[in-house]
Amino acid sequence: MFPSIKSYCDNFISEFDTIPNERKLLLDKITAYIISKQNQSAPVNLVYICTHNSRRSHFGQVWAKVASDYFGIKNINTFSGGTEATAFNINAINALKRIGFDVKALSFEKNRIYGIIYENSTNAIECFSKVYSDEKNPKNNFLAIMTCSEAEANCPFIPGAELRIGTSYEDPKKFDNTNMQDAKYDERCKQIALETLYVFSKV
Repeated sequence: MFPSIKSYCDNFISEFDTIPNERKLLLDKITAYIISKQNQSAPVNLVYICTHNSRRSHFGQVWAKVASDYFGIKNINTFSGGTEATAFNINAINALKRIGFDVKALSFEKNRIYGIIYENSTNAIECFSKVYSDEKNPKNNFLAIMTCSEAEANCPFIPGAELRIGTSYEDPKKFDNTNMQDAKYDERCKQIALETLYVFSKV
């Protein structure tokens, strides 16, 4: 793992107690799902879902993969999707870059495919905006993690999901093109990283 990313993760270990207890009860459901699949010797498929699959759901996809590797937990597959496809937002990409991720554009159409790299020995995490039912995502045997309240309300049922858990996060989009833009994207990225690392720390 790149030193800057490992250091970023190391700093969160002492911050788990800052997560509110009611929030931990919700996150513990994700941990329980992961453990139950491991007890079945089955792959763990986590699909992070928000409306546009452009910001929060990508943070979830990326940090779940990083957290699983950070804690040495195998057989974890992470995905993301939305209720509609747009594009992986450049402000979210830049937030990852500021932490130390190497982000490579793998295609150059409007909805670009990006490779997110956090370790020299791993394949890139493939990120692009898509609907949650896209062919790249699992069709069954997965946990749907709803990262925004709008997607949670609009998708009361996710076909193929074994379990659906709502972990809504404030959308940093509302701060686009303001002097708070970068700080708010960094804040949301940090919150999702902290909570995802907490989840995997208990597996």
